Amino acid sequence: MTSINELMLVVFIINLPFGYMRSKATKFSRQWMMAIHIPVPFVFLLRIFSGLNWTVIPLLVLCDVAGQIAGGRLGKRDVQ
Repeated sequence: MTSINELMLVVFIINLPFGYMRSKATKFSRQWMMAIHIPVPFVFLLRIFSGLNWTVIPLLVLCDVAGQIAGGRLGKRDVQ
């Protein structure tokens, strides 16, 4: 059994590289869309295998978005 804090941290870390890739892609391109959607099944499986129920989904979505934003900022920092 995994704690919710550990799961949220893992979801955030998984999304960092995808947010970085998204920031380098043209908006609404195939690569951009894939960078957003590829981590979703991994987050779903992590939640299932951690034994946590559906009530944690909003927190995981927030961590997903936060990881994407943080990764995107890291990508934009490289350009400057």
